[in-house]
Amino acid sequence: MPTRVHEFAWPDRVVVGTIGLPGARTFYLQVRAGTQIVTIALEKQQSALLAEKVDEILDQLITIDGNPFSVPTGTPIELVDNDQLEPVQEQFRTGAMSLGWDPTTAQVVVEAYPLTDADPEDIDDAEETEKLLVRMPVGTARAFAKRTREIVGAGRPMCPLCGYPMDADGHTCTVPEG
Repeated sequence: MPTRVHEFAWPDRVVVGTIGLPGARTFYLQVRAGTQIVTIALEKQQSALLAEKVDEILDQLITIDGNPFSVPTGTPIELVDNDQLEPVQEQFRTGAMSLGWDPTTAQVVVEAYPLTDADPEDIDDAEETEKLLVRMPVGTARAFAKRTREIVGAGRPMCPLCGYPMDADGHTCTVPEG
């Protein structure tokens, strides 16, 4: 089966953003290079884990003698992106993701695959699949991780008693008795 690859080698923009109110937000990973824009839906947990793992890779690279890839410890101010998502046309909902490092280009590599219910053996050979492939330079990757953590953290406040999210229209606290 052919795979349609949406590839971004040096994207102009790569961000996670949301649409909707806290508690009912949909998370999106949006990548743009020139006029090409691809937007895929993610779960909140996928977004949080992606940011965490990107930072882990970058932090490990900093520990290499001499920091040969010039990995920044913080977000370069010129790469901060607090803009809204561009108009969203969802390409697919993300299932599996992979994350890696390409030392030949000094880029973090993210691959995302669509969520599927089908058993791989049952898929017709003619059916097309998709994949998003994004390569981010280290500064862009650091800025991506910072923004993603902020977006994930901007949801509903947590109840100080039970630890569950509180809705704007009320909260039934389930404090364990003890």
